[in-house]
Amino acid sequence: MRSGVRLGIDVGKARVGIARSDFHGILATPVETVARAASGGADIARILSIAREIDAIEFIVGLPLSMSGGSTASTADAEEFAARCAQVFEHPVRMIDERLTTVSAQSALHKTGRTTKNSRSVIDQVAAVILLQHALDVERASGRPPGVVVDKTSRIS
Repeated sequence: MRSGVRLGIDVGKARVGIARSDFHGILATPVETVARAASGGADIARILSIAREIDAIEFIVGLPLSMSGGSTASTADAEEFAARCAQVFEHPVRMIDERLTTVSAQSALHKTGRTTKNSRSVIDQVAAVILLQHALDVERASGRPPGVVVDKTSRIS
């Protein structure tokens, strides 16, 4: 397992959930929910600021796929967001399958007595935690970094 803090990023239409790992890559914890910027890149700037504050070694961005594994409108949006991150972040940006992370986050919050309406501000963070924890677990089990690297020229490799 590589050492270093990773940022988990759950990209939504209105908000972006951010989670972080500890230095040893064992545990993911929530950080913040960032409002999605219509233009100007304020969302990416805030995420980059967080990454620099905690000395992150990579971003793990969720890749929303349909249940059959196909692309959706959200897939293209997340890929574009990850590509924008890759252009400004000096370390790797990776994308991993995030099917059901938001559903799992909502379920976990419901079990604690929270409704979707009163949890909107944290659902994205919890989804980012689930996404990042999955990535950490995959790396620990396989010995390889998870997902696919997004290159600096806006393509997934």
